[in-house]
Amino acid sequence: MIRFVCQVVNKRIPVVAGTGSNCTETAVYLSTEAKKAGADGLLLVSPYYNKSTQKGLKVHFSEVAKAVDLPILLYNVPSRTGVNITPETIVALCKEYENIVGVKEASGNFSAIASLSGGSVDIYSGNDDQTVPMMALGAKGVISVLSNVAPRQVHDMCAAFKAGDVAKARQMQIDAIPLIEALFCEVN
Repeated sequence: MIRFVCQVVNKRIPVVAGTGSNCTETAVYLSTEAKKAGADGLLLVSPYYNKSTQKGLKVHFSEVAKAVDLPILLYNVPSRTGVNITPETIVALCKEYENIVGVKEASGNFSAIASLSGGSVDIYSGNDDQTVPMMALGAKGVISVLSNVAPRQVHDMCAAFKAGDVAKARQMQIDAIPLIEALFCEVN
């Protein structure tokens, strides 16, 4: 699928491949295969089910970072994985590994990451209902579920915010809440 998407996109936009796994060896394999397929970056979810310590998370993510020279975004979604990547761990990984560049943040720890990193970590909202508030505090944008069904709406909301029309972006965020709630009415 990644190879197909890369061929269709043909470098017009970056392709970020989700290659995370609860098995480090599998995450490394999937990441190297995504690079071979033409991916421009990787999204690595925290290892689910294993309940890793912060030290274990550092080892896991560092193995992937050492194996693949693509930009990596960590994906912190403890409500789904049962594991929280602490702000300290996120910042430490981004400082230690040049290719770990940021995080898709869905835990509510955004402010702490921004404060600890001093802007050195690219932060993306992982919660569609918090896109504009997080951008107001420095997030680059959103890696979105909503954009799968309303791509123009999400694009225009982020573009309005970046253009300085905060009132328009805020209203678009508020208007999107019913659809966001509907998208998450069932687990997965």
